[in-house]
Amino acid sequence: MQQKLPSVIEPYGESESRTTARESWRMFEIMAEFVEATERLAPIRPAVSIFGSARIKPDSAYYILTETIARKLSDAGFAVVSGGGPGVMEAANKGAYFGKSPSVGLNIQLPHEQHANPYQDISQTFRHFFARKVMFVKSSSAYVIMPGGFGTMDELMEVLTLVQTGKIRKIPIILVGSTFWQGLMNWIRDSLALEGMIDPQDIDLIQLLDEPDRVVDAIFHHYETRQFTPAAKDQEILLNL
Repeated sequence: MQQKLPSVIEPYGESESRTTARESWRMFEIMAEFVEATERLAPIRPAVSIFGSARIKPDSAYYILTETIARKLSDAGFAVVSGGGPGVMEAANKGAYFGKSPSVGLNIQLPHEQHANPYQDISQTFRHFFARKVMFVKSSSAYVIMPGGFGTMDELMEVLTLVQTGKIRKIPIILVGSTFWQGLMNWIRDSLALEGMIDPQDIDLIQLLDEPDRVVDAIFHHYETRQFTPAAKDQEILLNL
C-alpha cells in the first residue's frame, strides 16, 4: 500500500509576503483606473471607436481614409474614440479634432510603438489592456475597424464575442477595406460558419464597406429604430460586463 505523504502548508516567506501585498495593492490600482476612466468618459455620447494599425504612415491611403471617416463622423455628431497612438489611431483623432465633436484617445503604456498623438481633446492613459478594452466597449455606439495587426484583430474578436453572447447590445461593427478584409470574411464564412463553429447569422454582425459616406450612413441606419444611448436594460448589462 502506497504511503501518503503528509500535507504540509509552508508559511509564507518574506519574498512571498511582499508579492502578495503588491498583488493586493494592484487591485486598488485597477479599481482606480476604472473609476477615473468612467467619470471622464461618461459624458462622451454618442461615440464611435476606430481601430487599426499603429504602424501606418501619414502618407498611407489607409491613414487618409481613416482621417476622412473620422472627420465625417465628428461633423455628424459622433465623438471619435481611438487608442490615442500613432498610425490609424492618429488619423482617427486628427479627423475628429478638426471636426465638430470631441476627439478622444484611450492611450496605453507600452514599452514600444505607443506614444500619444497630439490630436486629442480628451486623453486617458491606461496601464492595463483589459481596463482600456472595457472602456472602449462602454463608450461606443459603433466599431469601425481599419486594416491592422494583432491588436486590431483582438479588438474585433472581443466585440464580436460580446455581441454574439449578449454581453453588450448589438452595435454596428464595420470593417473598412474590402481588399484587406475579404480573406478574413471568406474564412469566417467558409470555415467558421460552414463547420458549425459559429451560427450562419453571426456573419451578419459584420459589415464590409469601403466608402466613408457609407460608413456614416450604416451607423445612422442601424439606429433609425433605436436610440444611440443604451436603454435601461442595456445599461444594466454593461454594468455587469
